[in-house]
Amino acid sequence: MSANDGCGAPTGGAALAGVNLAKEAVIQGVVRADAAPVSGAYVRLLDGSGEFTAEVPTDADGVFRFFAGPGTWTVRALAPRGATAEGSVQAELGKIAEVELALTPA
Repeated sequence: MSANDGCGAPTGGAALAGVNLAKEAVIQGVVRADAAPVSGAYVRLLDGSGEFTAEVPTDADGVFRFFAGPGTWTVRALAPRGATAEGSVQAELGKIAEVELALTPA
């Protein structure tokens, strides 16, 4: 993962080195368009009621990561020219929930 790009979060999400995964619920994945990873898309994390919780940009490989509480979450990708993707994921302590988001044009 790269250094902070000024938006308050490291591109792609925080690194897992030194993280005790037994005490964390991790949501991570990749954003793609036509099977190619999308760099610089913004991925939002929404709670069970649809409220905004966090946002990170994807890294050069289209990867993003969030640390979240256990429960059902929505991840929404926003990319240039209005392309979007959305998915639902169940986060659990001690597990990494993987999400693949395929952008659709506006």
